Amino acid sequence: MIRAELTKFRSVRAWVAGIAVAFLAIVGLGLLGASGIQQDCMGRPCPPTPTGPGGEAVDDHFSYVHQTLDGDGELTAHVAAFTGIITYPPPNHDTIVNGLVPWAKAGIMVKDGTKEGATYAAVMLTGEHGVRLQHDFTEDKAGPANASWLRLARAGDTITAYASADGAAWSTVGTATLKDLPKPVDIGLFVASPQNVTSVASPRGGSLVQARFTQATAVFDSVDRTGKWAFTEVGDNGMQTDWEKNDQPAGFTQDQGRITVSGSGDIAPAAQEGGPTIAFTLTGMIVALMAVIIVAVLFITGEYRRGLIRTTFAAMPGRGRVLTAKAAVIGAITFVCGLIGAAIIVPLGAHVVRSNHVNLLPTSAGTQIRVIVGAALLLSLAAIFAYAVGAALRRGVLAIALAVVLLVLPYLLATTSLLPTAAGQWLLRLTPAAGFAFQQVLPAYHQVAKPYTPADGYYPLAPWAGLAVLAAWGAAMLGLAVLRARRSDA
Repeated sequence: MIRAELTKFRSVRAWVAGIAVAFLAIVGLGLLGASGIQQDCMGRPCPPTPTGPGGEAVDDHFSYVHQTLDGDGELTAHVAAFTGIITYPPPNHDTIVNGLVPWAKAGIMVKDGTKEGATYAAVMLTGEHGVRLQHDFTEDKAGPANASWLRLARAGDTITAYASADGAAWSTVGTATLKDLPKPVDIGLFVASPQNVTSVASPRGGSLVQARFTQATAVFDSVDRTGKWAFTEVGDNGMQTDWEKNDQPAGFTQDQGRITVSGSGDIAPAAQEGGPTIAFTLTGMIVALMAVIIVAVLFITGEYRRGLIRTTFAAMPGRGRVLTAKAAVIGAITFVCGLIGAAIIVPLGAHVVRSNHVNLLPTSAGTQIRVIVGAALLLSLAAIFAYAVGAALRRGVLAIALAVVLLVLPYLLATTSLLPTAAGQWLLRLTPAAGFAFQQVLPAYHQVAKPYTPADGYYPLAPWAGLAVLAAWGAAMLGLAVLRARRSDA
């Protein structure tokens, strides 16, 4: 049956041409989209995005007062005061207010030098999340909520964090193992304050995301290390505005055993604002999907319209097996088309983006393979779903319209901010459009305050879970089509 259906598919030029259109859309439009990406940083070329020890893109910008630790040792300090400013926050956006953003950070750090992306471990007091132990940008562990005394100790590659409310009774926050940590490292006090990010409903639908400059200041006393301290604004690339440079400069002062440090920025994994991801190379997927939906529906409704399905059922008894064989053929053809197209455009598009001096956020080889295979599975499962809708309805135009409404429209509504974020996320959980989750490249981190909306490239379901929802819709529709074929005349 599969051989017969494959021969039948090849014999109709329009169907073959439709698959060719899908392939050309993936490669051609993806290449066009990659060529059109531009990046500008205040009229200058953007600095390269730093990468962390795990190869992920990171944000590594903070104020650091440090000295050299040659071998094992520790540092203890008390955070006597922790204050900050937030510039022009809602609702009125008319003044600079005193306050700390939830993930403002002040504490003690061990870091392999002051280069952006270098391995580190830090124990810190945060704006609203108590004491935390964080290391190598992605790792985060909670400590006491009311402690203000901090201690960080190094023993080889192991860093242990402690916290105390009174400087007498200490509790262990946790340990971090930093791979290949050299003998001489920097140890010291740091302050960081991420942007104040808010997402509000837009009058035109969707949400409006705004980010505002913030700065934090911490006063440390009872610092148990003496000697000369050096100050470094890690990640200072000269891209600050004049207001940030002149009115709110980062820095530190030392007076009578108290060290005051001011700074902005964050120490965390980078999000989409750090640059495009390889998902931008797949801008042709919507056009390809439309072509595949049309071909898949006509693959079955054409036979019903011409009455040829009776001949097919007469030649190959077992209507359920016939419909399943046809689904396997259209699914396999579109999978191969999507796999070859994505395997070409993802690395080629990435090369084009980088050649335009645009910072493409790094992704692991495993993630790239998952995106390529996910694109192929999206086309394949979408084709099976559309085919099954056509087999159940037996009306070409109606089936194409329904497949587009269920599969393409929810994705467009959710990712173009035409709906409230919550509504868009529910659409991408429940409808066949959940399959688009394969495009998510960057994970969401709880310790990074971002909107994490579909419009920003973050989906409510994991990539394979989203594809599983699409597969379930396809299986359900195919079951309905088989049931109708067995119970009614062709």
